[in-house]
Amino acid sequence: MHNRHEIHETIRMIRDENLDIRTVTMGISLYDCVSDDADRLSLNVYDKITKTAEGLCKTAEEIEKEYGIPIINKRVSVTPISMIAGAIPPHRMADLARTMDKAASTLGINFIGGYSALVQKGATRAAEALIDSIPEALAETERVCSSVNLASTKAGINMDMVAKMGHIIRETALRTAERDSIGCAKLVVFANVPDDNPFMAGAFHGVGEGETVINVGVSGPGVVAAAIKEAGNCDFSTLAETIKKTAFKITRMGQLVASEASRRLGVPFGIVDLSLAPTPAVGDSVARILENMGLERCGGHGTTAALALLNDAVKKGGVMASSHVGGLSGAFIPVSEDEGMIEAVATGALSIEKLEAMTAVCSVGLDMIAVPGDTPADILSAIIADELSIGVANTKTTAVRVIPAIGKTVGDTVAFGGLLGDAPVMPLSPYSPAAFIGRGGRIPAPIHSLKN
Repeated sequence: MHNRHEIHETIRMIRDENLDIRTVTMGISLYDCVSDDADRLSLNVYDKITKTAEGLCKTAEEIEKEYGIPIINKRVSVTPISMIAGAIPPHRMADLARTMDKAASTLGINFIGGYSALVQKGATRAAEALIDSIPEALAETERVCSSVNLASTKAGINMDMVAKMGHIIRETALRTAERDSIGCAKLVVFANVPDDNPFMAGAFHGVGEGETVINVGVSGPGVVAAAIKEAGNCDFSTLAETIKKTAFKITRMGQLVASEASRRLGVPFGIVDLSLAPTPAVGDSVARILENMGLERCGGHGTTAALALLNDAVKKGGVMASSHVGGLSGAFIPVSEDEGMIEAVATGALSIEKLEAMTAVCSVGLDMIAVPGDTPADILSAIIADELSIGVANTKTTAVRVIPAIGKTVGDTVAFGGLLGDAPVMPLSPYSPAAFIGRGGRIPAPIHSLKN
């Protein structure tokens, strides 16, 4: 039971500190949609998504109204499309993205994830066809998100696919150049991708999941920042306890919404993802949390240590509040979606090298980073390889969502609006990794992958 103090506290956090349910995401299996006829496959996919998720938005809105908890996004994730499309011609692959987009529009959801492939060890013909079609798919759809898993601690890094993705990202940027290359904002590559992530652009319905599932993503950077500020000049143990207690409260709210959505929709409850996902709104920033810990500016010396403390305390608090914490759960550091990160980049305090160091201790990776539009594909691939190696070596999820802003250079800004925000174009090292990326093959799995 919730006492009166807890209820009033939650109301205050929602009203004053930007606490919200960032997303309620329904995962849907598409295995029973398989057909060797491309038109039949598209029809099956559309019917399965729209019939299964037809009550998602209405139910989320009812819970929002009844409990007074803002639910910002309603989303769907599906079985990785490359896994159900092996029997259709490669040139028809992008039709499935258009089908997903149509289904998302019918449902009224903001994003649909799962235009995806898992190629950490090798690529099937369908996976290669899907990857080749990504630029077309993301240029011609509004709500479809795409992800590719390129590496894992067990398999190592598929450098052939890493090299390919550099070209795919450039082509996606070129095809959406008139919209600040927004296609790349809907495309993410991973190491150790989770099967139950409710957040876009990386959400898909994993191979070990059931027929349907409800996953909820909770976000509360503003709440954590306010709690740290109120705690004042305490020692690190007290600081960690403050974050843990706050994370516990946030996760309990997510557990409530997830359980209610599951019950009302008749869909099993999967996980609560407690990720401190920022927004461009002032006061809803992970960078400001770190600065409230005592840093003059996010990106200065000490930032990685502060982020490590934050990420660990958030997870410890979350697992006490729910038996099913999953997804990515921790702290996100997307540049364009965090007003504090944007300011840190603009003032020169935060570089891509520092961001890479920070990803060793946070939940995801190099996220929503704009780079010069003339960045060669081999440099994009090398950025990916660097980041994925951190995930492989540390047995954690890492990711890259990088945006070569066509026609723009360092000092310019790309503007996406909404939760995607604005991003200052960041400088990169000019030295070529082409010979390294061109070697091909796989970077072997690390020795600690042999745990059997």
